[in-house]
Amino acid sequence: MTATEDPATARTRDRTEDSTAESAHERAAQRTDSTARAGSTAQTRTLLILGASGDLTGRLLLPGLAQLLATGRHPGLSVVGAGHEDWSAEQWSQRVHEATGKASEGADTAGRQTLERVRAESTYHQADVTAPGVLSGLIASLEGPVAVYFALPPRITVLACERLAEDGLAPGTRLVMEKPFGTGGESAAELNALLRRLVPEQQVFRVDHFLGKGTVLNILGLRFANRILEPVWNRDHIEKVEIVFDEDLALEGRAGYYDGAGALRDMIQSHLLHILALLAIDVPAALHERDLRDAITTALRSARVPEPFSASTRRARYTAGAIGERTVPDYAAEPGVDPARGTETLAEITVEVESWRWAGVPFVLRSGKGLGSRRKEAIVTFRPVPHLPHGFRGTDSPTRLRIGFGPDTLELDVDVNGPGDVLTLNRVTLDADLNAPDLLPYGEVLEGVLDGDPLLSVRGDTAEDCWRIVEPVLQAWAADEVPLEDYAAGSTGPAAWATSQRERDEG
Repeated sequence: MTATEDPATARTRDRTEDSTAESAHERAAQRTDSTARAGSTAQTRTLLILGASGDLTGRLLLPGLAQLLATGRHPGLSVVGAGHEDWSAEQWSQRVHEATGKASEGADTAGRQTLERVRAESTYHQADVTAPGVLSGLIASLEGPVAVYFALPPRITVLACERLAEDGLAPGTRLVMEKPFGTGGESAAELNALLRRLVPEQQVFRVDHFLGKGTVLNILGLRFANRILEPVWNRDHIEKVEIVFDEDLALEGRAGYYDGAGALRDMIQSHLLHILALLAIDVPAALHERDLRDAITTALRSARVPEPFSASTRRARYTAGAIGERTVPDYAAEPGVDPARGTETLAEITVEVESWRWAGVPFVLRSGKGLGSRRKEAIVTFRPVPHLPHGFRGTDSPTRLRIGFGPDTLELDVDVNGPGDVLTLNRVTLDADLNAPDLLPYGEVLEGVLDGDPLLSVRGDTAEDCWRIVEPVLQAWAADEVPLEDYAAGSTGPAAWATSQRERDEG
């Protein structure tokens, strides 16, 4: 207030100034929010692949992208590769041609034209993305919005992001991260904090290729579009849920990564916990990324592995054996393996979801390598009927619902009156093929990135929760509180481990 200003006038001026300041602040916030929304919804113009000369890019990323472009979607997309290796233009062109050849054969005219243009125009840059100004300069030179795919080892990804935080980042840039996201809860939280300094959460895509859009929507459609299922989808009617990802592949030259990770980190933490969440969530209001990812996070925040871990977890490692015609050496003798690490190739944990819906229902998550057959499925076992009328003969087996992943299938195992003697119960299976996606898993993931739709992306808090669930188990295993068992390659696992597959075969 000035010497000549009365108190009422001063109060009016103060309110006006406060209002003006608040309006300016609101306008700035709206501009920031508008920029974030624009950056998260505009179609990507350039896909920049870091680690472009690596195995992931050639084996999975480019073929998935090619299949997406072959549909005619994203006709104006530019694809740029970057890597530490000194590749010539011819080397990069050959990689792009090899990765897109199959998709080009089945493409329509528009898709074929897009693939031919990408083949002709795609460029490769030798670049040390951890050097000052290199990555930020490369991104700034490209047509935006740019999606930066970090097909790099986790340590190099962190260094590159730290450099971007120092150098600055073009507005609207999307950052695509491969899993595992961090090496533990603390490192995941630190990386999340770093990414928040670079872009809004909606512009961060944490890839889980195991959860393609087809798989996610098949599970949600099955659960929430069928009234006969949702009323019994709870602790009163379900006895247990098993989620299994058994591979008949062994190490296949991946010792450099796998021996430092193991089955629990590589598959259960990174992928199977998300399947658990989809099976455990309450119905979301809509298939919107906010609604669905909120529901997933809520389910995982309720999850934990109960102690003692010697009762709720198991681990094992394969020894020499045969898988079909292939002879598989002892894991500990594989090139690049350090036997002293005690890395497990088969892991199983029992997770409890502490909620009204699921209290007391065990969720058993299992994944392993070097097994005799491939199994990718979730098995929901229902509780027995409370009373079977006297007079029926045969085995009254629990009703089981099986959801297969890749190919996506549905099987319902039920007891019915058999042919001949109507008093004898027999097990029959009702089966159906679920909707098959038209894209490879990486194609589905990339479609979300290019469209700015994070529905299939793992949210930052969810990534941290997955580590929170498994880290106590990892610590117990490192302290040898749970024995490391063994099983012959090509078998179904240690003889003492009961599995639903054995139960199915014996039934």
